[in-house]
Amino acid sequence: MIEGLPMRVPAPDLPARVRIHEVGPRDGLQNEAMVVPVEVKADFIKRLAEAGLDTIEATSFVHPKWVPQLADAERLMPMLEGMAARLPVLVPNERGLERALALGVREIAVFGSATESFAKANLNRSVDESIAMFAPVVAKARDAGVRVRGYLSMCFGDPWEGAVPIAQVVRVSRSLMDIGCDELSLGDTIGVATPGHVFELLSALGESGIHTDHLGVHFHDTYGQALANTLAALQHGVTTVDSSAGGLGGCPYAKSATGNLATEDLVWMLHGLGIETGVDLGRLTATSVWMAAHLGRPSPSRTVRALSGTTSHQEQ
Repeated sequence: MIEGLPMRVPAPDLPARVRIHEVGPRDGLQNEAMVVPVEVKADFIKRLAEAGLDTIEATSFVHPKWVPQLADAERLMPMLEGMAARLPVLVPNERGLERALALGVREIAVFGSATESFAKANLNRSVDESIAMFAPVVAKARDAGVRVRGYLSMCFGDPWEGAVPIAQVVRVSRSLMDIGCDELSLGDTIGVATPGHVFELLSALGESGIHTDHLGVHFHDTYGQALANTLAALQHGVTTVDSSAGGLGGCPYAKSATGNLATEDLVWMLHGLGIETGVDLGRLTATSVWMAAHLGRPSPSRTVRALSGTTSHQEQ
């Protein structure tokens, strides 16, 4: 290791570059009990962009009653004007889309489920009813020239239903793509996936006509498998990976879910494999140390813990 960076030893048949879809400001913070001031959120996003992240999911336009942490979306977005990074936002329905479009948002995401139990818990609808709810949202967004991402949770396992059949995930994935989503993020919401399962699902999706250039992966590290699963996805040709700075986040409706894959841990692995990300690991680590101080606890990211005592970019 030289100056806090891994030795670069490329592996065969991996992409030359990976786009990191940073979810810390939205997915990472949404479950925090302490409401983070909007000024801190804006600074967090700006610091992430300065660290080289070019896609940062900023907030959600869900009703404040359901996610109080993100009730300041209308205040936050104007504070980010002029940033070069892509700033997608989550919208739950047509009203959320209207709020986002009024602020000039150019990318949105909708959040669906591969299982009936989670769809009911999270959306109070069946899987098919949720797709029907998303259809006009996606259509209106596309008409406005807005890019649409579809999140699909519980792709590998569900706390109520157990193992999720691959054919079931493919069917719901196909439904989301058919209503007009540009990209689909496959979520391992409770962190039970293993690499062979990842490879089989990606193969089945490819056979259904959904290829890796339209896919991202979103792994949780409940059983320590997030990086192994990411590597399996890269070997299959995926080039978009979701992660959360400092490993922030979980899932409020799946109590066994621990945090998201930490962006720093992902960057360490990618850089060691010789895969370009555009991310300055030192600046990113400093940002997560700074955010952890605001939250009053250390970052769960192993890479942040390993580097935070040596990086020269720490800012308090």
